Amino acid sequence: MKKLFDPIALRELALANRIVVSPMCQYSAIDGRATDWHLVHWAQMMMSGASMFTIEATSVTAEGRISPGDLGLYDDGCEEAIASTLSRARAQCPPVAVALQLTHAGRKGSSHEPWNGGAQIPVGEGGWIANAPSASAYAEGEAAPAALDDAGLARVRDAFVASAARAARIGIDALGIHFAHGYLLHEFLSPLANRRTDRYGGGFEARTRFPLEVFDAVRAVWPASRPLGVRLSCTDWVDGGWDLEQSIELSRHLVARGVDWIDASSGGVSPLQKIPLAPGYQTGFAGAIRRATGATTVAVGLITSPEQAAAILAAGDADMVALARAFLWDPRWVWHAAAALGASVSPPRQYSRAAPRNAAAVFAGAKIGQR
Repeated sequence: MKKLFDPIALRELALANRIVVSPMCQYSAIDGRATDWHLVHWAQMMMSGASMFTIEATSVTAEGRISPGDLGLYDDGCEEAIASTLSRARAQCPPVAVALQLTHAGRKGSSHEPWNGGAQIPVGEGGWIANAPSASAYAEGEAAPAALDDAGLARVRDAFVASAARAARIGIDALGIHFAHGYLLHEFLSPLANRRTDRYGGGFEARTRFPLEVFDAVRAVWPASRPLGVRLSCTDWVDGGWDLEQSIELSRHLVARGVDWIDASSGGVSPLQKIPLAPGYQTGFAGAIRRATGATTVAVGLITSPEQAAAILAAGDADMVALARAFLWDPRWVWHAAAALGASVSPPRQYSRAAPRNAAAVFAGAKIGQR
């Protein structure tokens, strides 16, 4: 029976426990560049005790950003900013694996930040024309995106490859590709967004063709020793959309191509979605994919307590768990989970006196003295 604090290996990357910090958009970059906000945020997450921290959805092109504040990895300035910020954070934190999620927002690009309403930004107000599989807007009243032609598809595929090469150069330990949440690659998968009549639209094989081409192209340039995963929306939560059965079949294709984990999320492609929110509401997707395909899966979504996370692994529903908002609320979630479950973590030495006396054993190897 797998336990929350058991180690796990993804290719040559050894992880001390099964807890991952999920990618969380901060909408705080400037021209795609990481800022001091990212330094503070990343350092907090890297000191959390999770075995892997994932940098937010990072765009492979400027027009592929969700918002003007999105992080990017599409030019030398973006690469230098991430490299510098990550180096500074790593210098102050215990060793932790750092992953990065590559994305293209597709028709959901050119949007305001969530705290500014999240609506589409018109071109005349600083926005841009988004790209998508089809000229079909995400929401009623929005400007339609431009449908990608063959040359556009090649540019996007090459942009994923170029960003993956940049990520390798700056020492990213693991790479994820965003197939979820209504962004470009999910839009190709879903018949709600993909209305193409060429070889990239129609049936399952055609709709999965471009996302799999991107995966293959990235895997070819990403170092063989480093893991490559996919975040997948396992259902659109809309009748006639992408669903779990198709997710399982796509996962079989990904496993055959050497995917190292599948992060089983859901939704995002349509404002008509009806999501039955409840604790661990997406866990069944990770379990179904894992049992049907043998894929290493990550469960995510309203996982809040250590006991809940431990039960997911014990039931065989996932190999790892990912948390996002829980870490924003409690950046020391892993420390507290270790205390609750009788495990241990390695905190920064400056914090080694933080544990209450009745939980002091949670800090493995800490030698605490005082004059």
